[in-house]
Amino acid sequence: MTEKRDYYEVLGVARDASPDDVRKAYRQLALKYHPDRNPDDAEAEAKFKEATEAYSVISDEQKRDAYDRFGHAGVGGGFDFSGAGMGDILSQFQDMFSDFFGGMGGFGFGGGGRRRAAPARGHDVRVEATILLKDSITGTKKEVRVRGAAPCDTCNATGAKPGTSPERCGQCNGSGQATTQRGFIMFSTTCPRCRGTGKTVSDPCSDCSGAGHVERERKVLVTFPAGIDSDQRLRVPGQGMPGPSGAPAGDLYVDVTVQEDPRFQREGYDLIARREVSFPEAALGAELEVELPDDSAVSVEVPAGTQPNTVLSLRGKGVPRLDGRGVGDLHVVVDVSVPKKLSKRAKELLGELEAELVTKPKRAKTA
Repeated sequence: MTEKRDYYEVLGVARDASPDDVRKAYRQLALKYHPDRNPDDAEAEAKFKEATEAYSVISDEQKRDAYDRFGHAGVGGGFDFSGAGMGDILSQFQDMFSDFFGGMGGFGFGGGGRRRAAPARGHDVRVEATILLKDSITGTKKEVRVRGAAPCDTCNATGAKPGTSPERCGQCNGSGQATTQRGFIMFSTTCPRCRGTGKTVSDPCSDCSGAGHVERERKVLVTFPAGIDSDQRLRVPGQGMPGPSGAPAGDLYVDVTVQEDPRFQREGYDLIARREVSFPEAALGAELEVELPDDSAVSVEVPAGTQPNTVLSLRGKGVPRLDGRGVGDLHVVVDVSVPKKLSKRAKELLGELEAELVTKPKRAKTA
């Protein structure tokens, strides 16, 4: 009897290979040496059996531990692949083969074990929505209009005439998959009759002609969280186009635009506002009241001697962060207002003020 090769060598992996690496290695070998791809090739069939035997041990944690400790003797009671026929292997490891090849575009092993393919979900829909700066700070709920397919109310989206129900597809027997078999290999495709739903409608709804949906405009209530900004997108699950024959609907995506506010500029989570004070207020100091976008107001202390374009900042008076980790700041840029027209008395007073403020050079002391 020919001595068996080391299982790790057969799979081409290191002894400390991860389960995922072992799985990938076997998958490549199984596809390469598959008998259906190598008809009447005894060598390919032998390598296929050898790789499957190795994988059946190395992929099992307990068997792998026994093999690492005692070699082939530690798993000597396992399934004997060397003299087994392909039918025996398929019967013994049906679930494993189905798991490996069930999702490869219809390429799978026969004998059952395949899951029914779920019908395709509906298409996603994208719309645009504009909100006020105030709404982006406080958060709001707003209805957006979506035009397109909507579930048919007459048949409750089943596509069947009221009082009747969809029937099991006779072609695929409700599996949603049409299958053909070549030897022990089964090829599966989406059933052309029911389009993967597993059901057909013999007496369609008159309002939707059996489609389960109708064309109309509908309103969807969308929640805009506090902190949302322009060029960000919200996802509303299940509010897109309905899926065929009761399949899940797609999602609604809302592209957000925050309308500009002439009183404020938004920079991330900070707000910037320009406010005017008079020259006396800038010189003597004052208290400036700033109305915020949410209609509340804050007081800003203008220190004596404030210069034009001075920035006064208030912590936590900006925009809430979307992640809930605090609030941005409010930055007030101070503009000093200079009057363009002065009365005679105002000019006299300013002249006196100028004379008072101008520093006169000191005379040198004489000896």
